[in-house]
Amino acid sequence: MSLNRFEQRVFDYWERHRDERHFWQEKVRGAAKIAADHHMAAAKLEGELWRYFLERSGVVPAFREAARLEGLQRTSMKNLAELTLRLWVEPKPKKTLAAGSV
Repeated sequence: MSLNRFEQRVFDYWERHRDERHFWQEKVRGAAKIAADHHMAAAKLEGELWRYFLERSGVVPAFREAARLEGLQRTSMKNLAELTLRLWVEPKPKKTLAAGSV
């Protein structure tokens, strides 16, 4: 999966900051539990991830510099949302048809 610059910056930040990563792992798992499917969970997370990027751009030097150079025009975080769901959420077991049913 290919991440854009903003998404990659967030993902790399989480790799270096375990507490932040742990917080988002729990947030992603919680979103997956309450959503009907991963598409709905990704849609919810996508907006939260962008708000997180905006918040971090005010306090984290790497994010602040990126915002200064690239601006803060709304950018999709959908790929990051989908990636985190794949990495951090146990897949739901597939429903199988009972033997002999049609």
